[in-house]
Amino acid sequence: MSQKTAPPNTAPLRATADRPEEAGSRHRWWILAVIGLAQLMVVLDATIVNIALPSAQADLGFSDGNRTWIVTAYSLAFGSLLLLGGRIADLFGRKPAFLVGVSGFALASAVAGAATNFEMLVTGRALQGLFGALLAPAALSLLTTTFTDARERARAFGVFGAIAGSGAAVGLLLGGVLTEYLNWRWTLYVNLFFAVFAIVGGMLLLQRTPRDRSAKLDVPGTLLVTTGLFGIVYGFSNAESHDWNSPLSWGFLTAGAVLLAAFTWWQTKAAHPLLPLRVLLDRNRGASFAAMLISSAGMFGVFLFLTYYLQLSLGFSAIQTGLAFLPMVGALMVSATASTNFLLTRVSPKIVVSLGMLLGAAGLAWITGLGLDSTYAANVLPPLLVIGLGIGMIMAPAMSLATAGVAAEDAGVASAAVNTMQQIGGSIGTALLNTLAASAATDYLVGKDPTNKLVQANAALESYSTAYWWSAAFFAAGALIAVLLYRRGIPETDPDAAPTVHM
Repeated sequence: MSQKTAPPNTAPLRATADRPEEAGSRHRWWILAVIGLAQLMVVLDATIVNIALPSAQADLGFSDGNRTWIVTAYSLAFGSLLLLGGRIADLFGRKPAFLVGVSGFALASAVAGAATNFEMLVTGRALQGLFGALLAPAALSLLTTTFTDARERARAFGVFGAIAGSGAAVGLLLGGVLTEYLNWRWTLYVNLFFAVFAIVGGMLLLQRTPRDRSAKLDVPGTLLVTTGLFGIVYGFSNAESHDWNSPLSWGFLTAGAVLLAAFTWWQTKAAHPLLPLRVLLDRNRGASFAAMLISSAGMFGVFLFLTYYLQLSLGFSAIQTGLAFLPMVGALMVSATASTNFLLTRVSPKIVVSLGMLLGAAGLAWITGLGLDSTYAANVLPPLLVIGLGIGMIMAPAMSLATAGVAAEDAGVASAAVNTMQQIGGSIGTALLNTLAASAATDYLVGKDPTNKLVQANAALESYSTAYWWSAAFFAAGALIAVLLYRRGIPETDPDAAPTVHM
């Protein structure tokens, strides 16, 4: 590999095989298991409760209108506080941030699981989001600083990317099993089991890292980005439940955009910026953030609408639906591991990520042809495998490159930016695709008998197909962006970019 001069502020990574003392702690693979378990807890909570919502609604007696808040409360707190959580991890230490995040998440899950009314359930979900915003960036930054050897880092990020990409599907399966065989409260209580192992492992394996005591929290930046992200997530959530013409939709989206623009301007002036622009301005890193945003938006075309199709059109149970996604999870894990271990060491990310995007687009275009007489084995499984392969080739490389080369003091906030892109992408995807699907169903019913069961079923198919096409368009746009933004050539590595966590 030829040696090149790094662009300003990028500090790319170089293999550390010649510096074995910095190649990672002797417990690094156990640390990966602990971090992966905590990440799985956060990711699957975005979907595990969804299947339990009808049971929770019947038990607690809240309205259909309030039902969306069970999901929105989590995404609002999580999405708007991520950058703050990442900077807290940088300023006060990643180990304490991780342990507080896991412990708080478990406590919030217990509160939500024990809810006796709607208000208590929503409060628990919001607290889950709050502590998740502290936990998620701490977990990813710990991974970044623990694995500095190029080969080991590739393997670690392959595993972590597979967890991040498959968590939603695992949540659907686990939610179905727990709801059917126990009750809806166990979709929340299950986090206590994850948390116990993560807390014990974190206390035993992680070590406090030195921090810059002269650094201060950027309070104006924190207020601007937190309120800006809140406006974006809340605006898209309202677009889903209300209408794009509602002031609760466009008003919050506009305010959020203005606040985020003000935040960007402030980061150029602040003495201790919350999100130093050097983190964003590296081409590979910026391309990876964009890839996470777009692929997360497109993924909802799979998880959300294919779930509807399997249950409502093909008559699958909740457990059968979860099981139906497992082959995709397997394909995703294989491609996530292969893309970071083998492809990125031989091929430019420009090719790897754009190919993943094209596979995602092709798979989604394929499933637009699903009908009422389609079968899982012949018509659903093949494109699902293609989509899984594509998502794995996007998620793992993007996560690795988005955090590669950042200085140790920026690892937390860079990790938070990755999670923010994933969360905002999911919010955008949910709102846009739900709105487009609903409009397609309404248009289909014009001039037809809306009470006819077959007409209703075909209207649903039309709405799903529309969502799949738009999701395919997201991935196709992502392929173009990957080609334009990623640098040519194989990424290099630098031993000083991400110091190891020594045990």
